[in-house]
Amino acid sequence: MTKSKSGLSFLWISAVTFLLDLGSKYLVVKNFDLYDSVNILPMFNLTYVRNYGAAFSFLADHDGWQKYFFIILAIGISLMLLYFLAKNNATQKLQNTAYTLIIGGALGNMADRSYHGFVVDFFDFYWDIYHYPVFNVADIAISIGAGLLMLDAFKNRENTKPNNTPENK
Repeated sequence: MTKSKSGLSFLWISAVTFLLDLGSKYLVVKNFDLYDSVNILPMFNLTYVRNYGAAFSFLADHDGWQKYFFIILAIGISLMLLYFLAKNNATQKLQNTAYTLIIGGALGNMADRSYHGFVVDFFDFYWDIYHYPVFNVADIAISIGAGLLMLDAFKNRENTKPNNTPENK
């Protein structure tokens, strides 16, 4: 009897994501002053900002409790996704990749919150006077992970239908 590999074999993606995120944030903090901006392309700047909240600065204007809330949330979600990875088979590539990207991103932003008290953001896309909220590598990983989960859900819709539906009779 052979034991199949679990989704935990994909955790290297979390490690790479985490290191890329923290490395890029380190470079920004060491080379930029707060709000410094360097134009890279006509619609893209590298701009150092601090995010005390979550996505789109959600809860940023509160008294500081949100820092601990987001740290606990990142740990809780990461543990839940680790459990799912352990239960998954290694052949579930989309789902495992999604989970590990989300874990790496969540832990990257959590490390930032724990160390700095805020998240370092620096990718600044804009059009004319309209700026998309500034983000970082961890945010990209989390977004790609969420997108992969949606893709996996649509791709595997046929496998999740109950046996008593009219199509399966």
